[in-house]
Amino acid sequence: MPRLSGLIGKRGACSVSYLILSKNMSEHKITLTWKRGDTPFEYQKYSRDHTWKFEGGHEMPASAAPAYLGNPKLADPEEAFVASLSSCQMLTFLAIAAKKKFVLDEYVDEAVGHMEKNAEDRLAITRVTLRPRLKFSGDKQPTAQEIEEMNHMAHEQCFIANSVKTEITIEAQT
Repeated sequence: MPRLSGLIGKRGACSVSYLILSKNMSEHKITLTWKRGDTPFEYQKYSRDHTWKFEGGHEMPASAAPAYLGNPKLADPEEAFVASLSSCQMLTFLAIAAKKKFVLDEYVDEAVGHMEKNAEDRLAITRVTLRPRLKFSGDKQPTAQEIEEMNHMAHEQCFIANSVKTEITIEAQT
């Protein structure tokens, strides 16, 4: 907390808000490593393969999308973006369903992101469609309306969805 020490001691209208917010804030760090190796550094020749190392120690090989000369066997940033939206939606939905005392046994999402030109005429993942299939068990089964409400709540509370301007559509199936 050395970076915060100057802010915590200050008095004023923002200090109380800052202290309250700081309890809910977090940092998420990765180390990305790329090395050229023996290949010439020419556009068509250099490797796009690299490694994402997460703070907990997990390493994941990644590359560019195949359309951009990447390795099709590795995850690419566009896939990771779609995966992070899908994962955040699921994790938030699970929390909501559990708090409502529903028993969710399976959540499968076949999410699709669409790369296309945005309003600024730049390539972007402009739309992501999440298609969660849900399997509940137990005596308390959610209605279609309750599932829709939980999906809406999860979308509203998803940190990643709140961080992007991509249009996200949820097409829930049970």
